[in-house]
Amino acid sequence: MAKKLKIALLAPFEEPVPPRQYGGTERVVFNIAEELIKLGHDVTLLASGDSRTSAKLEACVDKAVRVLPESVIPAIRQGLSYAGLSKALFIVSNNGFDILHNHYGWQFLLFRDLFSCPVVTTLHGTLAEPTENYMHNRFREEPFVSISDSQRKHSPKLNYVATVHNGIQVDRFTFNNKPKNYLAFLGRIHPQKGPEYAIKIAKLSKQKLIMAAKIDPLEIDYFKREIEPLIDGKQIQFIGEVDHKGKVELLRNARALLSPIQWDEPFGLTNIESLACGTPVISMNRGSLPEIIINGEYGYLCSTITDAVNAVSKIDAISRSKCRKYVEENFSAKLMAEKYLEAYKKVLRK
Repeated sequence: MAKKLKIALLAPFEEPVPPRQYGGTERVVFNIAEELIKLGHDVTLLASGDSRTSAKLEACVDKAVRVLPESVIPAIRQGLSYAGLSKALFIVSNNGFDILHNHYGWQFLLFRDLFSCPVVTTLHGTLAEPTENYMHNRFREEPFVSISDSQRKHSPKLNYVATVHNGIQVDRFTFNNKPKNYLAFLGRIHPQKGPEYAIKIAKLSKQKLIMAAKIDPLEIDYFKREIEPLIDGKQIQFIGEVDHKGKVELLRNARALLSPIQWDEPFGLTNIESLACGTPVISMNRGSLPEIIINGEYGYLCSTITDAVNAVSKIDAISRSKCRKYVEENFSAKLMAEKYLEAYKKVLRK
């Protein structure tokens, strides 16, 4: 049997692990923890105290930061998160972990010299953002894992030890081969996600659109200015943020997921969640999407809104059962955890 590793997983503190509603990174951390435990390893999760996990939970903050009313003030929200980071540093320094898997970000690496435990950092965001790019490059010799190959192009000189695509617990997504007559949008309200373009695609293709999305306090003005006036409650419906059950119902009953991204998306968990339900994806040909969606097989990658409207008209030609099988074979949580173990061992050998 392979050596049992004592592994620490450091999550962000914005959402619990797993998140009750929106929260891609926290969901990925949950999946990694559960699968590593199944593989026989000793896992400690450093996260918010309202997290639920099979791992040993070390609560670095009492509750997820985003749910606290005082967190509407950005500086307080950041301060609360840093207080949690301080506690995490103390825990890591005093528990003799074989390796720490950092999902918090570059901020944790500022304190790298305070402990000897090897650290692997997964990059969950875009390196096109100047601060993220600059700060990660200050620690470029540290071991990094990208969540797509395309994510690397904005910062090619980091010490990448692996690319590990995000994975999901596929059995938690119910397959449906007989969808209803609507399109879906799922995620968060942000210009990067292109919610106004999803509405435009639906209107041009004369399709009903159901939108489920988180609205961060920083994006309320954008929502009220650009999105809310386009919602009529009939053809274009907005149902807000949904829990896991609501998400599965939305995805499995949709003809297609509209994901008209306006940035180089590092991954996009909703894409594989949709495919797991059998629902193909209509997105843009940029970022990580060519690594996730094989054009014409599991959805369509488009260059323009006109392309996306045309894709709607032929979406029923996509085999929903093949979409499901594709996720089972390529984006399972088990496969993700196995690849992370390979990355850990690579770092430990060095």
